[in-house]
Amino acid sequence: MPQNDEVDLDITNVAHGGVFVARHEGRVVFVPDTLPGERIRARISDRTHDRFWRGETVEVLEAAPERQEHVWEAASIDRAPGRRAGGAEFGHIRLDHQRELKRRVIEDALQRTAKLDADAIAQVGPSGGRVRVESVAGETADGTGWRTRVRLQVGAAGEVGPYAARTHTIVPVRSLPLATALVQESAPFGQTFPGAESVDVVATGAGAAHVLVNEAPVRTGKRLARPRRRPVPIRERVGDREFRLDARGFWQVHRGAAETLTRAVQEAVDEALFDPRAANLDLYGGVGLLAAAVGDRFGSTLRITSVESDEAATDDAAENLADWVGASAVTARVERFAADLAANASASERARLRAATVVLDPPRSGAGRAVVDSIAALAPAQIVYVACDPVALARDLAFFADRGYPLRSLRAFDLFPNTHHVEAVATLTP
Repeated sequence: MPQNDEVDLDITNVAHGGVFVARHEGRVVFVPDTLPGERIRARISDRTHDRFWRGETVEVLEAAPERQEHVWEAASIDRAPGRRAGGAEFGHIRLDHQRELKRRVIEDALQRTAKLDADAIAQVGPSGGRVRVESVAGETADGTGWRTRVRLQVGAAGEVGPYAARTHTIVPVRSLPLATALVQESAPFGQTFPGAESVDVVATGAGAAHVLVNEAPVRTGKRLARPRRRPVPIRERVGDREFRLDARGFWQVHRGAAETLTRAVQEAVDEALFDPRAANLDLYGGVGLLAAAVGDRFGSTLRITSVESDEAATDDAAENLADWVGASAVTARVERFAADLAANASASERARLRAATVVLDPPRSGAGRAVVDSIAALAPAQIVYVACDPVALARDLAFFADRGYPLRSLRAFDLFPNTHHVEAVATLTP
């Protein structure tokens, strides 16, 4: 018999964030570790919201046909909810169905947040049909073995492991099945790191592995100061091109993601609208991956400015883009850079900006209205938006549409198998 805080639920849909939807006495309940079509027993863990509750799956009463044995025993339904490792929240779902659920989340965001009607959503895919979530070339049959970077948290006694889902409880593990073989071999299972905050394990495409200990911040008066971290230069290769970056710096996590996004951005740019001598922009440019993608497609005459707030990444971008005399890397916050351009560009600069292609790859929170307004004020010829969060993307698509840049096409890629995350590349034109 269920306990007082347990209820039996029928799961009807998927929601953004790796959770699923049920109803109990007219109230929405969000629950992880299940999938649509299942009947489960859930423990209500959060009743603080008026419109919805949150629950934890404690038992599957009727399994959906798409359920499989979890790819990571440490995250399995067989464990108590508070002891399930986070980071593989779709690992209990067949890989093909994971992609179908991600497609539904994208379409739901386009409808609810971007305010697109059903006909528009049905035609926004790259071939004029529905969006589908594309796999990465060379993906494994069960979607494991792809992570080239893993962060393990460090507990009070120095023990390492991932957090349990939606907690700060560290789960000791002996395997990381989503990681590449080199990351798994290099992970410091069973070791302790007293006083550290986390440990990063990074494996490069060239076969080098780095175990990086991140010391905990130190309190100085009322503020916490992070110890200075020594840069660890590494090299990554995409096709025939090599990129310099810091091992702790941002790089796509899936072993095939950088190449996948390079091709996707190259294909998303409409050649008929592209002017290599315009004031092309690569916003949130990191170490220059997408600027280089544009340059490799359109040649040595390319002019493009890559804008990134992290100074070390900008330094790396300057080297990585050295093949193009017209390429530059600027250290600046994108919102300030774009606002300054919109407010202060000269007449000749505005003409080159009107002919420009703008590529942006913002963080998970998206670009936001201020950045969208500034980009739209520049009136570029086309915009290519790379996004890792479908709801943030849909919000920004609505902002762009209000400023005269509707969505023209959208592709989605499964760069994070066995998780709820999905990458998208959108093209917008006036």
